[in-house]
Formats: sequence, structure tokens, C-alpha cells
Amino acid sequence: MAEVVLKNIKKVYPNTEPKKKKKGEPEKKTNLQITEEGVLAVQDFNLEIADKEFIVLVGPSGCGKSTTLRMVAGLEEISGGDLLIGGKRMNDVEPKDRDIAMVFQSYALYPHMTVRGNMEFPLKLRKMPKDEIDRRVNQAAETLGITEYMDRKPKALSGGQRQRVAIGRAIVREPKVLLMDEPLSNLDAKLRNQMRAEILKLRQRINSTFIYVTHDQTEAMTLGDRIVIMKDGVIQQIGTPQEVFDHPANLFVAGFIGVPQMNFFDAELVKRDGRYAVELGGVSIALSDEKQVKLEKNHVQPQAITLGVRPEHITLKGESAQMLTGKVDVSEMMGSAIHLHVDVQGKDVIIIVQTMDLRGQSIPAMGKDISFTFPAETVHLFDKTTTMNLEA
Repeated sequence: MAEVVLKNIKKVYPNTEPKKKKKGEPEKKTNLQITEEGVLAVQDFNLEIADKEFIVLVGPSGCGKSTTLRMVAGLEEISGGDLLIGGKRMNDVEPKDRDIAMVFQSYALYPHMTVRGNMEFPLKLRKMPKDEIDRRVNQAAETLGITEYMDRKPKALSGGQRQRVAIGRAIVREPKVLLMDEPLSNLDAKLRNQMRAEILKLRQRINSTFIYVTHDQTEAMTLGDRIVIMKDGVIQQIGTPQEVFDHPANLFVAGFIGVPQMNFFDAELVKRDGRYAVELGGVSIALSDEKQVKLEKNHVQPQAITLGVRPEHITLKGESAQMLTGKVDVSEMMGSAIHLHVDVQGKDVIIIVQTMDLRGQSIPAMGKDISFTFPAETVHLFDKTTTMNLEA
């Protein structure tokens, strides 16, 4: 069994910045917390990963996701907390003894070895019998579709083929935990799509727990059983892809998950005759019964809020009294849909219009005034001060 448990994990790097900056020297900006111990790259990280679960750590560059992965691998020292794999504490165990394998962003293949040589190497280090080495390598090559490349060297392979070899070298060890650090970021869009499908197929064929790091939220949404969204070394939300999309915990998660990202409006949450409504742009929108119940349960008071609406939930149809207005800045033809960038009170609002819904009508031209609305049940309400979801 390969359950992975991270309890109160913390990573502190020494603060190398001088306490007093020289005159005229530009100030370096960082959102990471700095304490007397040093810079907190990861703090209070708590996560329980089930056996054979596929977990994705996602967030912007510098959020601590790769550092967390490297602590699991043993490549970074853990400053605080406990790491358990299969119920055993691993904080001070050497990487080679953790029964893990890691796939790096840069492939890290040996250029002087053939594909077969690269895949055999970790097994030879373990002094495995030759017939067992051959069995594992041939099986991994067949699974990944690289059998015909076994006698080639890495320089003769494409990026996608090299990544398959790097994955093959990891899985021949049959590790309990397979760690992947942005393995697809060096590939073009088409190859990334293909490799995502390959990783999903691979996941069904091997009995490993996966921990996958990416800054690409599309990868996170398509690959993960659960997603861990990080910012500035702190977990923002843990949940299934659908949960974090439908019920973002805060403004950061709402803006990070979804392509194009969620639109945000300055609005007022009001209450009349015991019912909540949202007011913006001179329009009042009564909230759904489900939202009424959640807001009542949380004892939410009328206040200024940030209102979130996803581009795909905005429509150009509706009652004129309930319509907001804006001016088209840009229209992007995406094939099956058009992305309209609309100036609404100085803010860029993205509206997705399905081309089939136009039914012969022309695409709204640049500079044209348009009206739009959205269903009340699709909105998200965020506290302006704490940025937390008021329905959570």
C-alpha cells in the first residue's frame, strides 16, 4: 500500500536578502512570508493521498508545488512536519530507499545511452537478474509505444518520445509512488494533449500512487482525481476538478481555475423582505433558492462584494430590464465559439458566444454596444476583504 501523508509540512530557506538595501537599489517583491527562521517556501501543508490516487499540485510559478514534490522525493530537506509513505516516516530516509521514482521536466536522459540503456540503468544499479530487467523494460516500452526506438539515442528522438522514455525509466522500477514535475511543459500543444491521454492510460496499467506538479490548470483538471491549488506556499483548496470549478473557496481559486478565467464585478449584496439579491450596473438580480439557503446559514450581512461569473455562463439574451451593457473591444474567433472582450465600466469582461447560437447573425463588431445577462444560479459571491467565498 502506498498512502502518502504530509502532516504540517514546512520548508524554510535561509533569507539571503540584506536587511538594509543600498540606496537606489530596487526593492525585490515577494509574497512569501519571511520569519526569523528564513523564507517560508511551503507552510502548514496537510494532505492525505490514498493508495493509487492521482493527485495534482497546481499553482503559479513560485507557489511551492515543486518544492513540496522534491520534499516527498527526498531531494529537499523537510524543515518541519512529517512525511509518511505506506505508514512509515520518511523525513530522514534516503531518496533511493523511499521506493519512489521521479520524472523531471527536462527528461534528464543519459545522452550516451540508448533508450534501452536508459531504461535498464536503474534496474542494473539494483543488480536485478537480466531476464527480469528485460521483462520490465520490454513491458514498459510496449505500454508507452516506444518499442521501435529502443536502439536509438535520445538526440534521435522527438520531445514526446524522450518524455515517454523518461516515464518508462521511472515505471520499470515499479515504484510505490510516481512523482512527475511538469513533465509536459516542454512539449507543443498537440503533443501535450497526446501525452495527457498517454498518462491517463498509463495510470490504469500500473499500481502506483501519482503526485503530479503543473502550472497548467487544464492538465490539472483533466488528470487529477483531486487537485491541490497552491499560492505563496499555502494550500488554497483541495477537491475534485468539478468541486474546485463549481465551488471555488476564494477569489484566487476562482480566477485560477477555468479558461478563460472568471469575470469579476464590483457589486452590492442586498436583502429585501428576507431575500438576498445582487445589485450592479443599475440592475438587481434575485439569487437562487440554493444560494439563499447557504447565505442564511452563514449569516451573511448585506455588503459590498466581488461578484464572479464565468464567461460561458453569460448570455446576450434576456429581459431588457435585467440586462447589463458594455462596448465590444475585441472579438476572437475560436471556431465553435467567439470570445468577446467587452468594456464594462472600464473592466474587461469576456463573454463566450457559441457560433451556432448566432444563427446567421453577424459577429458583434468592435466598438458596438451590446447587452448581456447571466442566470442567478451561476454567480459566485466573494467577500471583498477576506476574498473568501460567502457561500462556503
